[in-house]
Amino acid sequence: MTAFEDAAGLREAAMGREISVDTLFEREQKVRRDFWGKLKRVAGNVPFVDDLVAAYFCAMDPATPMRVRGMLLAALAYFIMPIDVIPDIVVGLGFADDMALLTAVVGLVSANITPIHRAAAARALDKDLPDTSAHGQG
Repeated sequence: MTAFEDAAGLREAAMGREISVDTLFEREQKVRRDFWGKLKRVAGNVPFVDDLVAAYFCAMDPATPMRVRGMLLAALAYFIMPIDVIPDIVVGLGFADDMALLTAVVGLVSANITPIHRAAAARALDKDLPDTSAHGQG
């Protein structure tokens, strides 16, 4: 299978194509293994880093429905692929395809990305935690 065919398959899965439990497990292992290394290499160039990391925590949460986990894992696997439709080294455009896919998937599954996932992302990125209190007092 060529990298382009693999990228196309990941995009289809990210948009909701059914995947097997074995495929889900394989993708989860790959994402767990490669996500943080890729993120560290490119974080300064990724304008959607907060959503990306929140999606990671949602995908790794066993309470997240399997179909949602599968969609998020496919989008995250696409992000960590060394070769995709628009190479990530192309300045200004390299992450456009990754961002479009992740934005679409996050839009489809946003109800499953909880404040807990977003807080975990903020902690992982050493950012201030979002204010979740009703009155802005924490």
